[in-house]
Amino acid sequence: MDLAFFPHFTLFSNLTEQEIKTLSQYFDKISYKKGDIIYTSGQTRDKLRLIIKGRIEVAAETNDFEEPTTIYGPKQFLGEAALLQEGTLHKAKAVAVTNVEMIVLTRQNFLKLMKEHQEISCKIQLNIGSYVFSKLSRGSSHNNVQFSGYGSGKKRHEHDLLGDRELPDEVYYGVQTLRALENFNITGVTLRDFPIFIKGLAQVKKAAALANCEIGILDKEICEHIVMACDEIIAGHWHDQFLVDMIQGGAGTSTNMNANEVIANRALELWGKEKGQYNFIHPNNHVNLGQSTNDAYPTAIRLAALQSVPGIVEALEELCATLSEKGKEFSDVIKMGRTQLQDAVPMTLGQEFEAFSVMLSEDIERLREGSKLFLELSIGGTAIGTGINSHPKYAATAIKKIKEITGLNVVAAPNLIEATPDTGAFVMFSGILKRLAVKLSKTCNDLRLLSSGPRCGFGDINLPPMQPGSSIMPGKVNPVIPEVVNQVAFQVIGNDLTVTMGSEGGQLQLNAFEPVMVFNIFQSVNMLSRAMRTLTRLCVKGITANREACRRAVEHSIGLVTALNPLIGYENSTMIAKEALESGESVFNLVLKHKLLTKEQLEEALKPENMLSAR
Repeated sequence: MDLAFFPHFTLFSNLTEQEIKTLSQYFDKISYKKGDIIYTSGQTRDKLRLIIKGRIEVAAETNDFEEPTTIYGPKQFLGEAALLQEGTLHKAKAVAVTNVEMIVLTRQNFLKLMKEHQEISCKIQLNIGSYVFSKLSRGSSHNNVQFSGYGSGKKRHEHDLLGDRELPDEVYYGVQTLRALENFNITGVTLRDFPIFIKGLAQVKKAAALANCEIGILDKEICEHIVMACDEIIAGHWHDQFLVDMIQGGAGTSTNMNANEVIANRALELWGKEKGQYNFIHPNNHVNLGQSTNDAYPTAIRLAALQSVPGIVEALEELCATLSEKGKEFSDVIKMGRTQLQDAVPMTLGQEFEAFSVMLSEDIERLREGSKLFLELSIGGTAIGTGINSHPKYAATAIKKIKEITGLNVVAAPNLIEATPDTGAFVMFSGILKRLAVKLSKTCNDLRLLSSGPRCGFGDINLPPMQPGSSIMPGKVNPVIPEVVNQVAFQVIGNDLTVTMGSEGGQLQLNAFEPVMVFNIFQSVNMLSRAMRTLTRLCVKGITANREACRRAVEHSIGLVTALNPLIGYENSTMIAKEALESGESVFNLVLKHKLLTKEQLEEALKPENMLSAR
């Protein structure tokens, strides 16, 4: 068994040579052919698997699993939980995508190791615990991150035009990313916080490699390893290596180089080389071949934006459907409509909720239509749109490859020199997000007003109680879910102004402020999506009607005489309204007192189907 593999796995990176030699005796070597099933959902986790060669696809049958579909390759591992706890079950199915070689530590052998070499087993258990904690703390439940969080002490040296720098050998980024980490400690929000953007970057790099290979300017073997590395990133791995701050100088160059370096170093590993051996695969010469930050970065932004739209649309559709369901549920609840916070005329609570649904649903199509502006790509324009340093066939071939990779109907911008600095699509799309935020905030304002009380407010509806509302007032419950959505809306509105100013600030052949625009757009998309799901699931679904309060408000409201006017006449309506104002008596009782209608006639008139002219 080749002991040189062990230090590359984070679980063993702090073991001594002698400890690794001892540990290796407890491992078995196993091979699988392409298509072989390695394990299935429901089987007991009883092995730690270290991949030496080949690739494995792990796919879950349900969305509950944190990694719905992802690819594992050389120097990655699966099943670490088997060494921590007995009896846990696999939640997914693993299949060999290619011929696979791996070394395996069974739980039985690990227990034997614990008995015979306690110090080694303790180190491994601590490493696994740190690994699991790192995944959780870095949000791997939505990023699907494979985090290499251990330091072996081994270093490598890289250089750029400013000189040599030392990096930990565990990291996949390189010297230019390191300089960006030192220069741009701005927001604390990094590329890894936006997985969809990292996916877009990897899709661009994959398409570029395939295009350059097809037109004959990139070696096939280099292309294959770049593509394999990109596929892993697209599947959710190595996102913890994308550490550059979202807001940065240089028009996105640091982001582009972060991607180039991670892809190059992972591709080198997949080829059996060491990180930093750029004479085999170089971040600029190979991964960035035919590209500039000025076309690769905005293309990745556009792909990410296009692929983020289904998520926000799904959240909006769920909210609209739930509001519409409440509209049907409350269709028989008569209440007073209000204009300018004053009593107006009767309506049903169902009509009010259906109106919320219709108002918000109008933006579903706006989002879809607005995102189509991102289908025009500037890929192939390189530095300023002239295509310098790219092959004449590269642009068209790259567009074809992006279509194949993403399934999106992308097209080349008709004028690449115009498209390179143009950020009008960002402004338009951000404006749609702002419009949605304004409508959401208005809806939440109404929900808070309608639920105000419980004794001294409108009290038309009851919001589900989510938490105690005061540290000093017993029994108080606040509308915390609509309040948080209001605040998201305020943030999105502010983000839109930032996008507007960033777009306006561009000069000549490039807009240097795309980083702040993409940061604000993706933040708005993420926050709106989460806010709408929160509003739907923790608030709207649990709303109940305060039926008696709504009915009493109608009976006491002066506005009721407007609805009764066709039945009792204008003069009588005026008389009843005046007396109700002076005496405080309800309109309902005064109509009965003056024998203008019988109780049966009034009850019939107050039925929603008879009270309302809007059907």
